[in-house]
Amino acid sequence: MDYIQGADRHQTLLFPASLEEYVSPDNPVRFVDAYVESLDVLKLGFTHARLASTGRPPYRPQDLLKLYVYGYLHRIRSSRALEQETHRNIELLWLLGKLQPDFKTIADFRTNNTEALKGVCTEFILLCNRMDLFGGELVAIDGSKFEAVNHSGRSYTRKGLKQALAATEQQLQEWLERLDQADHEDPSGSSRQDLSEKIAQLDTYRGKLEELGQRMEDSESPGGSLTDPDSRKMRTGHGGRDVCYNVQIAVESTHKLIVAHGVSSEATDLHQLLPMARQAKTVLEADTLEVLADKGYYNTQQIVDCEAEQITCYVPAPQGNGGQSKDLFRKKDFTYLPTLDSYQCPAGHLLPYKSTVNKSGKRTRIYETSACRGCPLRSRCTTAKKGNRRMYRWLHEGGIESVNERVRQNLEKIKLRGQLAGHPFGTLKRAMGHGYFLTRGLPKGSAEISLSVLAYNMKRVLNIMGGKKLMEAVMAMEKPVRSFLNSFYRTYRQNYLFLHFNTLFSIKSL
Repeated sequence: MDYIQGADRHQTLLFPASLEEYVSPDNPVRFVDAYVESLDVLKLGFTHARLASTGRPPYRPQDLLKLYVYGYLHRIRSSRALEQETHRNIELLWLLGKLQPDFKTIADFRTNNTEALKGVCTEFILLCNRMDLFGGELVAIDGSKFEAVNHSGRSYTRKGLKQALAATEQQLQEWLERLDQADHEDPSGSSRQDLSEKIAQLDTYRGKLEELGQRMEDSESPGGSLTDPDSRKMRTGHGGRDVCYNVQIAVESTHKLIVAHGVSSEATDLHQLLPMARQAKTVLEADTLEVLADKGYYNTQQIVDCEAEQITCYVPAPQGNGGQSKDLFRKKDFTYLPTLDSYQCPAGHLLPYKSTVNKSGKRTRIYETSACRGCPLRSRCTTAKKGNRRMYRWLHEGGIESVNERVRQNLEKIKLRGQLAGHPFGTLKRAMGHGYFLTRGLPKGSAEISLSVLAYNMKRVLNIMGGKKLMEAVMAMEKPVRSFLNSFYRTYRQNYLFLHFNTLFSIKSL
């Protein structure tokens, strides 16, 4: 008895094995090949989609796109790692036809095709919609912080930037004084040259800080970063603070596929509900849509706008006291009477309508009563010595109250939000290792997240349908896939006949 033996490395073969033999018919890499070839790269806007009449021949956009899609599917995202894989990965050798682009070419492709890469992700989402993989009724919206390419020490708030500038000025002044002292003691010494270099570096750093401060002033931003200007310091899930981007996704309820996504520099989710809901509704081609989100998305104006566009919102209201003392009655302790257009206070007095004002950009109605002076509950109602308690009611507050009541009656849907939206983020960050950015800037980061979402959706659909059905769906697409498929089947026939002849030859030789 002996161990199973491998093939002799020095054995010469009359008919060497082709790359086609190393990739099984149901290998997912075949779908990656078919899907990318089915895309209209010229319409999507890829560079070099149309060949120039002169110059050095470029790589086909399809080949570099295949490389990135394959890499993101297999936790390989950096350009250097992808370059290494083109030399040793048998699936990539098959997929690219033994092309081996250098890492700079690979990195430049992602940098120069940010909008086109986002279009590729959208095309796959539309393909999933055509295959009826989306329920089209319910989506969950959530956000998560993804680390940016920027150290926390090079990111500043307005206050922190002023402190950094003051410390830099102080350090610069100290070194200038030491330089003057060195000029008197040792004009030609090495210490003078070292100080001059340090002063030049510090002066350059001060200029970068001043430039960052000007950018923050122009954009009215509360913070900014030196390495990645669009990134911000944000609170993360573990209670700390890090320099991140806020990644948004909308997940449908049928197969937990991501139907919409985005990247924001805002630390909170307060302004993300409406754009994400609109994007999801457009992709799903739905007349009506139900949207689940947590209290971080509770923006009354955006909720009203969603409801006006047939988007039913389930967003719980934050449980705060409105900035009032705990001993005072809050707004929820007052009852609004629609028939009288008045509020009733805990003491039973009515607060009738008084006037309408513009408060914080919203048309707001004021309700006030003169019964506060002799009321025994005055000390629990207002801290004003002579004034009366006022109530403010936004013109659309009735609609917000309806949304709040709807949430209270459907608490099971609020719990469902975490199950839908938490799963994709967990997969992206833990299973796929995409919890941080490799590129700098919001446009490049958006393209990077699009590739991550594309890889996530592909994995899900491959597990749900299998490669064979996906290939059939690609074949049915009215795209320039026909020429590719004809070429594919011609190649397959040639390989099949070659293998058949090889088998007959081997049998005959016996």
